[in-house]
Amino acid sequence: MSALTETTEAKETRIRASLKADFVHYAAKCLTIRPKAGDLCRLNLNKVQLRVHKQAEALLKEKGRIRIIVLKARQPGMSTYIEGRLFWRVTHERGRRAFILTHSDDATGNIFTMARRFYDNCPELVKPALKAANARELDFGKLDSGYRVGTAKASAVGRSDTIQYFHGSEVAHWPNPEEHAAGVLQAIPNEDGTEIWLESTANGAAGLFFNMAMAAERGENEYTLVFVPWFEHGEYETESPVGWKPPPAFLEYQSAFGLTNAQLFWGWTKNRELAAAEGDSIDEFCWRFRQEYPATAAEAFRASRAGSYIPPEAVLRARKLEFTEKERAQAVKNQALVIGCDFARGDSDHNWFISRRGRIAGIEVNERFHSDDTEDIAGRLARVIQSSHPSQCFLDTGGGGAGVYDILCNRGFGHLLTLVNFGGKAADGRLYANKRGEMYGEMKAWLTDVGGASIPDSVTLDGELTATQYKYNANQQVVLETKDRLRARLKMSPDGADALALTFTEPVILGEDAFDNDDLDDFDRNPTDGY
Repeated sequence: MSALTETTEAKETRIRASLKADFVHYAAKCLTIRPKAGDLCRLNLNKVQLRVHKQAEALLKEKGRIRIIVLKARQPGMSTYIEGRLFWRVTHERGRRAFILTHSDDATGNIFTMARRFYDNCPELVKPALKAANARELDFGKLDSGYRVGTAKASAVGRSDTIQYFHGSEVAHWPNPEEHAAGVLQAIPNEDGTEIWLESTANGAAGLFFNMAMAAERGENEYTLVFVPWFEHGEYETESPVGWKPPPAFLEYQSAFGLTNAQLFWGWTKNRELAAAEGDSIDEFCWRFRQEYPATAAEAFRASRAGSYIPPEAVLRARKLEFTEKERAQAVKNQALVIGCDFARGDSDHNWFISRRGRIAGIEVNERFHSDDTEDIAGRLARVIQSSHPSQCFLDTGGGGAGVYDILCNRGFGHLLTLVNFGGKAADGRLYANKRGEMYGEMKAWLTDVGGASIPDSVTLDGELTATQYKYNANQQVVLETKDRLRARLKMSPDGADALALTFTEPVILGEDAFDNDDLDDFDRNPTDGY
């Protein structure tokens, strides 16, 4: 063997090693894509793809495997990135298989065409031998690895396979999503090196994708939620003409999200198109723009904001508003602390305690938890009372609230508790059909007041506050959508929204704490004794 041949072999070995070790480098050298415009070209990762790639590699290093949920705006190239990544994996490793599950036959065909393009245009140096290929599968025989796609309309698809890499595409639009979660997702072993990618545009605040994404956001499952707002995509910007002045609502939006003028003008232009089609004002971001081009995860999950009683813009402002230390001190000095307590009515519901002091909510108390044990819930609330010293706690009668009330009254807490019937009579019967409608009306006025209000910066609370729809009855009273109907429509319960609404049951005047800290010590030592 000549020295020249040895040098060539060494060079090829180094090239293969560098391509195997670095996906960004591999994509730019080996993966061919069809862009939105122009001829075929290599895949140079865009800003969004690079951001997600860095996060994925960090997770792989930290946890040994990848479990990612990507909530995306339109066309950030997530599917292309994930497909390229999985192709890279199975063509460089032995005994590894990738499976991609899409929401429709057309999407399945498009993704397999992408994979076939990757293979056909792959440089010979790193192109594996193809043992077999059909309309939905590539089998790399010498590596004993493969790449397969399927459509979610068949409930048993993929569940009998051995899969190391999985991509669920447009999961929010899958038919039979729960069956797939119980099937194909269970086919991926919980081992180091495996990857599960679930990505989708939103399709309403309900269903498997929504539930898994919100659980990830709360840290309640093994997934990491990655949200990609529209303005992180480099293509969504247009230089504004000289003299263009954005309306006030757009300036506020720009400030909230740190947009450049080019991004803001692109958003204004796109919003103008969508607002005109919907018959909405072009001086504010319309609900359709916020749905199709979301800035936050909460916006992405709103299938339609038409009929929402609480304005989403007011909720967004309240999430971003932060009062100064001086303003908070003034609130503590001058405003009574009240706590709203909503209780779970089923396995999918939560108990939620949240405080409000004047214009500020959720600073002293913001507790959300699962429990159907009335004694446990009462004990938790007793400790909240001890630590926060509220002037009054308002408890929903439903979901075991009456039982919690009785327990705490027997322990001597009754003077701090008010039991509230959501279906009871409103104080202002001219405007509201029941007490729940009235409390929501007061909360709406609080959120939309020019003085501003502050709530926890929570996607979950945001989604709940903006979920409930309303109508007017024959007497022109506000009638809110019932909890039961909301559960049926969105598969969720507005626990946090109801808890916050309870703080508006009635005015509470600031007074001295009537609760002695020593009382809870006695409660802990002998919880069966009354006072």
